[in-house]
Amino acid sequence: MPTVAVDGLDFDFPSTWRASKYDDWQFYRKQFSAMRDGIKSVDLLAVDPDRTAWLIEVKDYRAHERTKPSELDDEVARKVFDTLAAMLPAKINASDAEEAKMATAVLGARKLRVVLHLEQPRKHSTLRPRAINPADVQQALRRLLKPIDAHPVVAETGRMGSLGWRVR
Repeated sequence: MPTVAVDGLDFDFPSTWRASKYDDWQFYRKQFSAMRDGIKSVDLLAVDPDRTAWLIEVKDYRAHERTKPSELDDEVARKVFDTLAAMLPAKINASDAEEAKMATAVLGARKLRVVLHLEQPRKHSTLRPRAINPADVQQALRRLLKPIDAHPVVAETGRMGSLGWRVR
């Protein structure tokens, strides 16, 4: 079972999946992001046996809350766009064989899915507010990402729905 750690959370994928922490790739860090300032990346890439590519962005606001929810949808969309733009060059030019294989798997996908894994304080309080309404972010992502994924998902550890992996 591939396990990928992101921001203190462990993402456990079934053994039949490929998963990789994209923002740690040498290709992204040393080559692609060096092309110009401001290039961003999603945290995780995963490909399931049905050849669905999952682009997963992780935000954990339990320790450091976010107070401006209005920009989150744009931030995630930008990371998705930049990540997708990197896949073909990574397939062709990545010096790390595993990175090139993962890029090839993403490019060979039959379907693209986007997930924002959003952790917030469980209880709304003045000290630790739940500043972000997941339904609002999901609706905004639908609008921004419709040509990529008409049904992006906003999930959290307690609300994973039918996603094929676990988070702990």
